[in-house]
Order: sequence, then structure tokens, then C-alpha cells
Amino acid sequence: MMNKADKEREFTAMVERLKSTITTVCMMYADERTPVDDLVQESLINLWQGFDSFEGRSDMKTWVYRVCINTCISMDRKRKSRPQTNSLDEACRNIIAEDADSSLREARLKELYDRIQRLSVFERAIILLWLEGMPYDEIGKVVGITAKNVSVRLVRIRETLKKMSQSCEK
Repeated sequence: MMNKADKEREFTAMVERLKSTITTVCMMYADERTPVDDLVQESLINLWQGFDSFEGRSDMKTWVYRVCINTCISMDRKRKSRPQTNSLDEACRNIIAEDADSSLREARLKELYDRIQRLSVFERAIILLWLEGMPYDEIGKVVGITAKNVSVRLVRIRETLKKMSQSCEK
């Protein structure tokens, strides 16, 4: 068991090294009702709470993915169980977003994220990890399925995203 200062140093180094991974996962699950910052904060809390129990049986990045995805899925379930309300803050964000001038690339990226948001939470996890360049066997370890199953599901997810794209063009 390491002392508190060593634990804090090691945790800080891990977060610094993997902060883009944490942020990317949270961005994939964020929406107007659950901002990225809230998901990142909750993920960091869960990573800290589970840091002592990480045994190193998998890669640290795989463990971080699993914790962040599970955190985001849990937050999504909690949010869906609450009644929907419109807040002034949400309205202000929408107005600011409408006024913001974005490039074509940003618009396409947002369009892709919007389509991905319509996938199930499980499908979002798989496509996120694939977009991050993670090998199928690692994706399988994170989400708890075989590499072959990852391959099959990715084909189906790509087909679904393609159909969404075609329906938007009509």
C-alpha cells in the first residue's frame, strides 16, 4: 500500500497521460442535459475511488476506458430516470451554440456525434473505442465481449450510421 502523497502523484500522472482518453469518452456521452465537464468530473471521482483496486491485470488505458464508459452510462441512466425539465442555462447554451460560427469540419463532426448519440449506450462505447484506434481484442475486454463479436457489431453500427446519413440527405 503506497502512502497518500505517492498515490496522489501516481494518480495525477495517470490522469495527465490519459486526459484525452477521459475527455473523448465523456464527449461521446455528453448532451445538453449532461455536459462534458460533469461527466469528466464524475469519471475522475470514480477513477480516484477505484485507483487502489486497480491490479494491473489489464492495461491502465483499458481500465480507464472501462471506468469512464461505465460512469457515463450510469449518469445517462440516472438522467433518464429523472423527469425532463428545461432550464435557463440550457436555453442560454442553445442560443450561444446557434450564434457560434463553425467550420464545415466542425459541422460534420457535430453531425457524426449527433448520429452516434442516437445509438445505444453499448454501441456508443464500441464505436468510440474503435474511433480511438483500439484493437478489437482490447475493445472486447473493455465492453465484455469477444473480438469477433466486436467485429460483427462494428459492421452493424457502421451500417446504422450510414442509414442515418442517407435518411438525412433525403
